[in-house]
Amino acid sequence: MKPFTVVQGPAAPLLLDNIDTDVIVRIERIARHKRGEFARWAFEALRYLPDGAENPDFILNRQPFREAKILVAGANFGCGSSREMAVWAIAEFGIRCVVAESYGDIFYNNCLQNGVLAITLPRREIDALAADAARGVPVTADLQACTLSSPGVGALGFTIPASQRETLLSGLDEVGLTLRMAQRIDQFQRQDADARPWVYAGV
Repeated sequence: MKPFTVVQGPAAPLLLDNIDTDVIVRIERIARHKRGEFARWAFEALRYLPDGAENPDFILNRQPFREAKILVAGANFGCGSSREMAVWAIAEFGIRCVVAESYGDIFYNNCLQNGVLAITLPRREIDALAADAARGVPVTADLQACTLSSPGVGALGFTIPASQRETLLSGLDEVGLTLRMAQRIDQFQRQDADARPWVYAGV
């Protein structure tokens, strides 16, 4: 994963509640494509008209939000089926941070496992941030300081579990973080093998 420290850029306001993972990436795209091929299909039902043309009313089809790094969403974002590809699609589109009132639990954890910072804020703060972002001003997500800021709103604090914050800051998933302790793991295994050799018989 790419480490997440500070991300700044346009933030796209998409204040719709209950955007599920099938809206983020449709099930048939999952069957036909592999990782690295989902950017085109992110939010397909909203981005495109029935004839395949871009929907000019959809926020991510308009400047400067085509280059949005931050998505400001409504409540229960990422609900529905537990497809990791929904996070892949968002990340491949270029979004590194999602701000929402609440999330589908599995989607939230998939974000953090795939380098996307998922921030939870009260609705009044989201509404204020979205109004500022709609003007096209840059929004800054600072994971080191745990703040989200824009010129008109100022700095908003957020919380994230320490272990998940470390995962994002380091750019390592849980396996990668465990491997950083390889020396200590090897030392424990050597000591344990001396103390309990029968456990390791035949290994």
